[in-house]
Formats: sequence, structure tokens, C-alpha cells
Amino acid sequence: HRQHRCFSFRGYDGRSDLHVGITNSNGVVYNYNEEGIHRAETGWEQCISIPLVQPDMFGLLQQWDTLLEEFSVGEAWLPHRYEEHDHNCYTYALAFINSVLTAQGKQQMSKSEFTEKFVIPQTKKASKYITLHQELTAKDFYIVPLPDQEKQC
Repeated sequence: HRQHRCFSFRGYDGRSDLHVGITNSNGVVYNYNEEGIHRAETGWEQCISIPLVQPDMFGLLQQWDTLLEEFSVGEAWLPHRYEEHDHNCYTYALAFINSVLTAQGKQQMSKSEFTEKFVIPQTKKASKYITLHQELTAKDFYIVPLPDQEKQC
């Protein structure tokens, strides 16, 4: 059983699975694992944040917390239903997103479509920062501020 990890500059090696969750409007992270649904207020401080709702979607923003709570208490997310590859934290997050899309009369997204449109662009960006951070901590570097534009003229 591979360990799921929250993203961290220090702890993530680029090969381990990342854990996935959905936040409510107060920043509480709803997430699913072999023990069922968790509502975490801490422990996700170094995670990659992927915006799902546009700021102008006021109606959805007002309903978000209720929809998330009601979805999370469903039988599908009981501990014994968990399967590492087929019914996991990612399945939970995507199923919630698709339930919101359905309620809005929009087309659902496949796992590959969601991964390509939302996840990969953010993880690519994070990967660059991880690589830079590892290089800076592994070697001796001096960071020198550039002179002001005015001084160069």
C-alpha cells in the first residue's frame, strides 16, 4: 500500500501519490481515505491549490458548503468502500465536482479530462519550484539583488 502524501517541498520526491481534498468556504479540507471522510482544518498548509469556482459564481459559492457536506455523508464514501486504485481520494474529489456540474446542467468531466485541464498545469508549475528549491538547498548559492534600473542608466 503506497503512502499518500500532501505536497511539501521537503517531503515530496515527485514519485509518491499526492492526497487530494476539496475545501469548503472556510478552508476546511474534506478528504477521503480508507478510514472514510475527514474534515481537516490543519495539515494541508503546503498543498497545491487548484481553483474550481470563479469569483463571480455567487450562487454556487453560497451553496458550496451545503453541497459538499451533503455529498460527503453519502454511502459511497463509507470506509469499507475505499479501494486504493478505483475508489479513492481522487474519485471522491472528481465525483463531487461532477455532481456540481450536473446540478448546473453542465457536462461531467472524465478523470483524464480533469487531470489534463486542472491538475497537470498546477503540478507542472509546482514541480519547477520543487526542483529550484532542491537545487538551492543542495548547493551553496548567493542571492544578490539586482541594481535598480535608475542606477544602471
